[in-house]
Amino acid sequence: MTTPRSVALERLAYTLAAPVLAVAPNLYPDSPVNQVVQLAGAAGIGGWFLAAKSDEPGAGRKILRWSPLVLAAAIDTAAGHTTGWGPYGLDGLLAAAWAAAGYLVMPFSRHARRRHRPALAAPAPQLAPAEAPEPTEVVPADDADVLTRGVRMMWEQAGMPGRTHVVKATRHPGMRYDMTILLRASETGRPITGLTEAAVAAPFAVPSSDVVLAEVAIQPGRQSGPGWMEARITPDANQRRRTKPTDQERWTDKVGWPKGGAPGSELVHKTRDNVRGVTFYRAKMADATTTPRIDLAKVCRGLKLPEDDSCVFVLIDGTEFLISAFDKPPLSAIFPATRELLTPDAKGMYVCGFTITGQPVKSMVYQHDKNAAAHGLILGVSRSGKTQFFAINMAAQSLDGQVVWLSTVRKDEKTSTLGKYIDRQGSNALWMARSLRAAKALCEIRADMPWAYDGEAHDYKPGDSRCPYRQLNVYADEFMTAAQDGDFGEFIQKDGDDLTVTGLKYGIGFNPAGQSPFAHNGFSTEMKDNLRQNSRPTIFNMGSPGATRKAAEGTMENAYDVPTIPARYAQQEGSAIERAMKGEADPENGVSTGGVAVMVMDNGRAVLMRSLYADFDTDLATLFPDDVNHLTDHEISELDKRGLWFDWNEPVRPGEFWPEPTDDDDDGSRRRGGKGGGGKRGSSRESQVASPRQALEAIKSLNNV
Repeated sequence: MTTPRSVALERLAYTLAAPVLAVAPNLYPDSPVNQVVQLAGAAGIGGWFLAAKSDEPGAGRKILRWSPLVLAAAIDTAAGHTTGWGPYGLDGLLAAAWAAAGYLVMPFSRHARRRHRPALAAPAPQLAPAEAPEPTEVVPADDADVLTRGVRMMWEQAGMPGRTHVVKATRHPGMRYDMTILLRASETGRPITGLTEAAVAAPFAVPSSDVVLAEVAIQPGRQSGPGWMEARITPDANQRRRTKPTDQERWTDKVGWPKGGAPGSELVHKTRDNVRGVTFYRAKMADATTTPRIDLAKVCRGLKLPEDDSCVFVLIDGTEFLISAFDKPPLSAIFPATRELLTPDAKGMYVCGFTITGQPVKSMVYQHDKNAAAHGLILGVSRSGKTQFFAINMAAQSLDGQVVWLSTVRKDEKTSTLGKYIDRQGSNALWMARSLRAAKALCEIRADMPWAYDGEAHDYKPGDSRCPYRQLNVYADEFMTAAQDGDFGEFIQKDGDDLTVTGLKYGIGFNPAGQSPFAHNGFSTEMKDNLRQNSRPTIFNMGSPGATRKAAEGTMENAYDVPTIPARYAQQEGSAIERAMKGEADPENGVSTGGVAVMVMDNGRAVLMRSLYADFDTDLATLFPDDVNHLTDHEISELDKRGLWFDWNEPVRPGEFWPEPTDDDDDGSRRRGGKGGGGKRGSSRESQVASPRQALEAIKSLNNV
């Protein structure tokens, strides 16, 4: 056998290098040859370190390959540190031994050629007749089908990801590549850990987003638990889902996912009402213990709906909610008030408006369940629709046979028109103070009024024909401003508080209106609580969506989601970006939201509605009864005895609200009266402090002095 050329060259190199290793350190200690040998030895040590650190197989062969360089450097170092040739010619003996070892072992050539050693000068192979293979029967390892065996082969070639074994693979019906594979841990009793979507997707060459890992459901004849896992590989279905998703899939991917507009929700169904031009998305929370958290803007973007407050609304009911997407702003429609809608039923309920879904919203003229009168709380800024709501509310109360008083801080056309159809109406703070004082006195009068059937006095019972008096409804428009009046604000605030507490049992309802339901603006906590519990607060536009929500939450027991009322409803037309690039003006298509209000229902839920429209430019007689309802003669007589029944537009009468000053009082104790006339407050009145407001007035009086 001929020696390979690489082996012969390596043997020659060892033979020539051995004398150099022995002679160079002794004859030429500073020769560059020594430095080259040392550097080669250092490289060999580095190769040893890398071979030992590597986890790949063959570390021993790599160490053996680098050993000649390391040994040569060691011999060179030893020869340089011995005297002469060393004892017994040790330098020469070491160099000869090194050459002999390399000549015989040949680490570089032999180990580098471990897998490739062609025989030189070998005889040419001779063709031999091929033997016919005997047919063998292929016996499968188990009863697995072709798909399962193919998946197992791919799984084994991938290195058994997660140390798992493929139990079965099932093709999805009608799909080419989609399948579900059942996996179990290779070791019995070990849970599957470290298996990811990417590790499953790699053997099948699909994106990791097309793989879903799930726990194995318990089935008869099949195990489950941490040692089992199911992987769904769905590239076909996901491709269709990305291009043409169903409604449920779009909701899951764009709305219900953790960063969507309604995380944790699932679509129940989508319906379309072509007559009303609205699309409904009914959804619910997947976990019945969670509360819906809805970002309407995100929901619109996920469903590719226009992002504006005029056409898309949300209604929440427990764990379910409804998204209503209208083609046109639904609350821009006008719902004319009619006597049929305003006539109360047997429970004192009448239709006061309609919601975005076309449902009628009802308010009450008395509380049937509590067997008492009803208060009212109406909030909103100027031109928001409060007086319109006064008209339909007063019409419903009048149609039920009730008496109505209306007081405002300033005179205007609409309130003067309403005065023609109700018992009494006035337009200043003095008139309001007198009306509240008279209503408070009526509580005492009615407490002593006997009922004809037994001659005894009873509490008010709405709808009872035996009741000797009618329900009285006292309206106080701009109550916040009147309660801060310098002359009569104290009396308005005090009598209003008393009336909200004691008026219901005597058939007297108090209906204040203003722009704030908070204590620092005239609504004491006691008044607000009584109004909230015994009415359906109605909040019109408060100037901004944030102020509207704050006012509504101030009248609710729990802060439910409050609908938004923008300043105007406007549908988006075209692209704002394109208009900006062309320098075009935005379209002016706004629709006023006057008459749109949030009504707080009995369960604390806020409902967005548009109130019925009463046209003041026409005759309101079609809404009100033919005859105006008044107090009974007995009530008027008793009020007259107390000096409380007269023309309330008169100037302040001497001693009407505070005692007349005596001659001993100085000028500093005088206090002017209301707009109708003058009056004086004596020191005896100023000395009586029974409330924080009275204390503040007393401090102001001292400062004036």
